[in-house]
Amino acid sequence: MVTPHKPERAAMAGNIHDVWSLIEQDRDAFFALSDAVWDTPELNFEEARSAAAHAAMLAARGFKVTTGLAGLPTAVMGEAGEDGPVIAIFGEFDALPGLSQAADVAQKRELVAGGPGHGCGHNLLGVGAMMAADGVRRYLADRGLKGRVRYYGCPAEEGGSGKGFMVRAGVFDDVDIAISWHPAAFAGVNAPVSLACQEIVFTFEGRASHAAATPHLGRSALDACELMSVGVNYLREHMPQSARVHYAYVDAGGLAPNVVQARAAVRHLVRARTLPELLPLVARVEKIAEGAALMTETRMSKQIVSADANLIGCEPLEALMHRELERLGPPVFDDADRAFAREIQATLSPQDIAESCRRFGVETKANRPLCDLIVPREAGDVSLVGSTDVGTVSWVVPTVQMRGATMAIGTPLHTWQVVAQGKSPLAKKGMEHAAKIMASTALALIEEQGLIAAAKADHRARLKDTPFVNPIPDDVEPALPAAAR
Repeated sequence: MVTPHKPERAAMAGNIHDVWSLIEQDRDAFFALSDAVWDTPELNFEEARSAAAHAAMLAARGFKVTTGLAGLPTAVMGEAGEDGPVIAIFGEFDALPGLSQAADVAQKRELVAGGPGHGCGHNLLGVGAMMAADGVRRYLADRGLKGRVRYYGCPAEEGGSGKGFMVRAGVFDDVDIAISWHPAAFAGVNAPVSLACQEIVFTFEGRASHAAATPHLGRSALDACELMSVGVNYLREHMPQSARVHYAYVDAGGLAPNVVQARAAVRHLVRARTLPELLPLVARVEKIAEGAALMTETRMSKQIVSADANLIGCEPLEALMHRELERLGPPVFDDADRAFAREIQATLSPQDIAESCRRFGVETKANRPLCDLIVPREAGDVSLVGSTDVGTVSWVVPTVQMRGATMAIGTPLHTWQVVAQGKSPLAKKGMEHAAKIMASTALALIEEQGLIAAAKADHRARLKDTPFVNPIPDDVEPALPAAAR
């Protein structure tokens, strides 16, 4: 039976677990930074204030700070320590559109009409990762140990593939091990399963004409978009079961139905279980677009916007992180945390709660508002997963992630409920818990001989027959805002 961690036990523990006490000592400064990032939600590649706040905190704590990595203005890195292995801890700080929401209220209440919000918990993700890196920095410095810890603040995970561009630029070439986490309803090692993806905008150019008087002279770009969508929908029968294709019209040709639309564009997000499955599926979608252009006598062009590889696991790292989770136990919540979580659960459906438990392989209990256990390894249903740019990193560096319990059980990501909980005490307790696990995992890698070598051997074996191909082609540029180009 796992015993929940209590702060006084960490203080008595020796060796690497002293880092848990170091993290507790500095928690308030990091909690304030997380709140500040929550207060200024920024979209893909626009995270100027959040990146600056992270860089300032790193500099104030003695990290050597580098900004603008891979030509991305909002990518930041802080390094501390000398010699020894390089352990990287990854953070993010981008928000999502249309999820503005007041904090600490269990009802939908916009702060800014149509504004963005941290509906995936990235205000916690970035700060929790830095919290871990700073704990490692202090531990190494206090003991005069060799080893380097890096915090990477990575922009535009939500559809921008920031880490993929950083991989392409060689930013992580000298990193030995990568560690990350993500806010969730439960705490445990993240199953190394995600979908490879490529997001492409298909633009069709036709010829305008009077839709009533001379329709025969027009060539409709909107017709081409619609025919492409029909073709993709027929393709679904012939895709691998795990594959997904989603689409959205980004330009429907205007608001005048009496004009044959001369230009229209549709954005397709193509996903598959692995990179080798993804690329042939993308080629088939592109052929459908070409066919739609032929049928409508329009011209088609395509622009890749983002792309992520699937996650590659690393058994030695996952076993190590699970060991640390069992030693620490689950995060400790109080009655006020549970009361607020129940209020959030009241806004959810029973299916939301059951699905959350099913995904993590946890029994659904009627009176369980918050995580009270460490999720067993290999538990849960990983048949329904999304994509992450951490996947691209995992092909070039042995990588491990955890899920941190920062929200009520059943809370779906990318919702106002996540934003509402983002500044709450329960979210901060879950963030601190994740920071402790990442920090002690990093220190174990530095201090326990052979762990890094074992992780690298496992990584090489997994890629022996499948060489890495970055799904972001060399000629694709990141979708930076105009002011940053």
